[in-house]
Amino acid sequence: MTMQIELPKLDITKGPRFSPEQVTVVFVLGGPGAGKGTQCNKLVEDYNFVHLSAGDLLREEQQREGSQYGALINHYITEGLIVPQEITITLLKTSIENNFDKGYTKFLVDGFPRKMDQAITFEQIIVPSKFVLFFDCPEDVMLKRLLERGKTSGRVDDNIESIKKRFKTFQETSMPVINMFAEKNKVVKINCDQSVEAVYRDVQQGIKDRI
Repeated sequence: MTMQIELPKLDITKGPRFSPEQVTVVFVLGGPGAGKGTQCNKLVEDYNFVHLSAGDLLREEQQREGSQYGALINHYITEGLIVPQEITITLLKTSIENNFDKGYTKFLVDGFPRKMDQAITFEQIIVPSKFVLFFDCPEDVMLKRLLERGKTSGRVDDNIESIKKRFKTFQETSMPVINMFAEKNKVVKINCDQSVEAVYRDVQQGIKDRI
């Protein structure tokens, strides 16, 4: 089933309200349950980043009264599909611009880009990323974390069937993006099979010469 809703236009000729020199964008990627959100919260506290979760922005838009894209987003999430890049990139662009207007210049874009076309379009239309913070974690560790989280999270995708689909999607669509950035020497890879504190020490060491 496809939904006939007109998507927002991504205009490559109409740039954002800032230049690439004025902002720092770091993509934060890793499998479900790798601990991205926890580490982003620490970076916000210590480095004055703004944490933009692509998933949270989509869920907020889905629930926003009067949103013309709410039903479409719900359809894609329910079907386990990746929301069209036109919607996600438009939401990210608006959020970055609004925060830039408030004086913020450093952004963690969490859970994005999930596909190659998203990466290419974002860097063409908004700003090239400085680097990718990649949280590498064994699937068995992520599975255990997600099942534990599912006891209290209330998220419909924190169950074993959905989790395995998410792992498969990550390997098939997101890892090629990470590999592309790695070829450009733009990936900071962090081993997440250790304590939160140890992971964060590695994060601080990995980013110190890049921001």
